[in-house]
Amino acid sequence: MDLHFGDSKPTDEEREAVDALLGPPGSAWETAFGDSTVRSDADLRWARGGRAARERRDLLLPGLHAVNDRVGWISEGALDYLCRRLTVPPAEAYGVATFYSMFSVKPRPATVLHVCTDVACAAKGSAELCAGVEGRLGLGSGVSVERSPCLGLCERAPAALVVRAGSPAAGPGGPPPDPRPSNAGGAEKSHSTAVVAPATPEAAVLAASAPEAAEPEPPASLAVPQAGQPGLTLLRRIGVVDPASLDDYRSHGGYTALRRAFELGPAGVIREVTDAGLVGRGGAAFPTGVKWKATASQPDHPHYLVCNADESEPGTFKDRVLMEGDPYSLIEAMTIAGYAVGAHKGYLYLRGEYPRSLRLLDNAIEQARARGLLGDDVLGQGYAFDIEIRRGAGAYICGEETALFNSIEGYRGEPRSKPPFPVEKGLFGKPTAENNVETLVNVLPILTMGAEAYAAIGTEKSTGPKLFCVSGSVERPGIYELPFGATLGELLGVAGKPGNLRAVLLGGAAGGFVRADEMDIPLTFEGTRAAGTTLGSGVVLAIDDTVPLPRILLRIAEFFRDESCGQCVPCRVGTVRQEEALHRIAERTGAAAAGDIALLREVGRAMRDASICGLGQTAWNAVESAIDRLGAYE
Repeated sequence: MDLHFGDSKPTDEEREAVDALLGPPGSAWETAFGDSTVRSDADLRWARGGRAARERRDLLLPGLHAVNDRVGWISEGALDYLCRRLTVPPAEAYGVATFYSMFSVKPRPATVLHVCTDVACAAKGSAELCAGVEGRLGLGSGVSVERSPCLGLCERAPAALVVRAGSPAAGPGGPPPDPRPSNAGGAEKSHSTAVVAPATPEAAVLAASAPEAAEPEPPASLAVPQAGQPGLTLLRRIGVVDPASLDDYRSHGGYTALRRAFELGPAGVIREVTDAGLVGRGGAAFPTGVKWKATASQPDHPHYLVCNADESEPGTFKDRVLMEGDPYSLIEAMTIAGYAVGAHKGYLYLRGEYPRSLRLLDNAIEQARARGLLGDDVLGQGYAFDIEIRRGAGAYICGEETALFNSIEGYRGEPRSKPPFPVEKGLFGKPTAENNVETLVNVLPILTMGAEAYAAIGTEKSTGPKLFCVSGSVERPGIYELPFGATLGELLGVAGKPGNLRAVLLGGAAGGFVRADEMDIPLTFEGTRAAGTTLGSGVVLAIDDTVPLPRILLRIAEFFRDESCGQCVPCRVGTVRQEEALHRIAERTGAAAAGDIALLREVGRAMRDASICGLGQTAWNAVESAIDRLGAYE
């Protein structure tokens, strides 16, 4: 292990930020930066307690958050201090810190204004928003304006997020005595945030100057046009219950499913989920019961449960709405899943761009723990289970399950080769069940209504309800719940399809375009496959004839180039070549562009066939469909 440290020293503020997370240093080694408190005869050639420090490597990402939240960027001295505390080689930690877009290793202002420029916001004028913001702020404003990938606020596009670093408010008792806080990703409320959506230049600049005085976000129910309507399953509590109140949640059926789970036992829960036909809602559509059974049957222990709440697919925001409108349902569902697979610890990996979700989930976990719904004896049943939130920091690739595991463990969020599969060797090398938010929340109605009744919703091969993220050129953007089998035309009819509709992007940037005359496509996994497209995570982005399609395609290519982790050659090189070709095509038409279109096809096939994970395998999908189905460059 190469533990070569530089001569840079942390500031008092940086040291305090790290110590608030990790607890006070336990040896001279951990404070060896010319600190006057270190004895002159202290031997610093080795680290006492190094094994214990190395076992806390997974606190590297929370430690980077702690410094970035307090100061606004991560200096060499702060990085070295954090590395010394965790016995992590500084070169490795630098690779982690520079992997995430929300961190900076170069000095920058304490206030950062992230302006979304991804497909949904691009279609709503994000370019003009950026120009307006930069024109008003100018140089020396004390605000850093950064163009951001999707912020998950597509129903209120264009969107902006303000993050201001700062010291935490003083509280009674000081920092927690436990060096590993209950929620290592969000324990230190040391920064302020503000969401502006839909954003205007004036509103974004005002929020950047005073985040605490910005207009409050509208309730999550505003993103659910069906809120309060009868017949809803997954969305029935949004807009009805107070998301901060455990009593309100329980009065509307909360924790009925968990009690039913204890009656059935772990094997019974897995059987119900399997019989219901539940498959993953993140895009891969893998049978959930099969995954849970495989995890539960592994002899190696401990087992882990991971909730993937890092929905970074452009156009996707359903998990955010569930977490903001009905957070206790996710906590209950994670508890059931943990019980089924034999896990006693669950990790909730949350997008760093979701500050309100973090606050509500923190509160939900604390309340559930205080009421005996999490902890050493859940509901008095002798089952121990607890949840820890880990904040992401802006990396689309961490939506891939093994990249997410690496991120939690304190490494770069790069995908692992499979096999071994996560059910065998997942988080910390142990059997792990990983599901996204929508998948887990579906477990509640399965247990309350029964597998047979649940399977009667939808179609034979795609059972249950599905959430669709509708944005773009529609009258009523938002989250819609429909049974599998409804057609694309029926969904857009409810959302308010424009008369000048040109195309619909299904599945987000990793999905594909369909024409305006293909409204009879059934919204099922098998139906979209038969139509030559994909359902993906449920993105439905409507584009009318006022939106320049080549600009959207170029933005998708830029997105994949930026988000590629660079681990494998097909994706690392292919995404660059794809963007370069689209830039050239945008400047030419007809025969002059034919060579680059042929090159795009060749590069796309190579990425699809040889990339290590789904990012590279799907990076060509949207461009290919736009060329073949829409005649984008004819």
